[in-house]
Amino acid sequence: MREQTAAALRAAGLDANDIKAAVLRALEEDFRYGPDVTSAATAGPETTVAGQVVARAGGVVAGLPVALAVADLATEAGYAGGTIDAVALRADGDRIGPGDAVLRVSGPAAAVLGTERTMLNFLTHLSGIASSTRAWVDAVKGTGAAIRDTRKTTPGLRLLEKYAVRCGGGVNHRMGLGDAALIKDNHVAAAGGVAKAIAAVVAHSPEVPLEVECDTLAEVRESLEAGARFILLDNMSSDELRVAVAEARSYPGVRLEASGGLRLQTARAVAETGVDYLAVGALTHSSPALDLGLDLEGSIL
Repeated sequence: MREQTAAALRAAGLDANDIKAAVLRALEEDFRYGPDVTSAATAGPETTVAGQVVARAGGVVAGLPVALAVADLATEAGYAGGTIDAVALRADGDRIGPGDAVLRVSGPAAAVLGTERTMLNFLTHLSGIASSTRAWVDAVKGTGAAIRDTRKTTPGLRLLEKYAVRCGGGVNHRMGLGDAALIKDNHVAAAGGVAKAIAAVVAHSPEVPLEVECDTLAEVRESLEAGARFILLDNMSSDELRVAVAEARSYPGVRLEASGGLRLQTARAVAETGVDYLAVGALTHSSPALDLGLDLEGSIL
């Protein structure tokens, strides 16, 4: 991987080894049955091309360092059959409109065409998440509430999808099961009650941030009295959220997160109840891809 690509990944807060593994898996999916027969048949071995990845719709771009890694790793692993050069024309997190170019790609025609879909799969998926996240962030702007993601991610792509959330202006919830504790209804059932579950987690891992999911105001009160300072308010009405916020103010440092059944159209009303976060699982499990395509400028024989 070129140093400039590695530097772009570092600047984005992405681990180069994680990205390498994800990109190589994606390339293997396309090339495991052999070379790109269509491109090999239609493009002469001496033909080179250049083109730009262009937005067909407006949104927020994300994943450009990953696209650079696709070009580098396809070249290094021999998938491309030649050297692909890729240069980012915009920065992740930029708002883009129809017709805006975000990436320039050049190299042997068969190599560029053979890796086109892998690049676009990453770019369209991650840009879709970033675009959806920005829409939620814009909806609650000025309320003091932040938009958070969940662990409802595509297996193997969590780090990238959560990165895309950050590109859209959102913030990340826990990355896995060990960096924070989240007590849910099944944990409460296993422990024998909310307070018992809180005490068990604190005794087991006192250094780990703890959040408690509450379905009722009674559970909120029990959690607060048991020492919980981060509470997820699951599927509560706006009136219930306001009551929870009012009661939590008696406890220093408490943070509240609304979750369940949230919709973009009502996001601002939820944020105005005074909660600190809106948890939106749809950011990573349901965001539509942003329409981007590679437009070739022509061939050079």
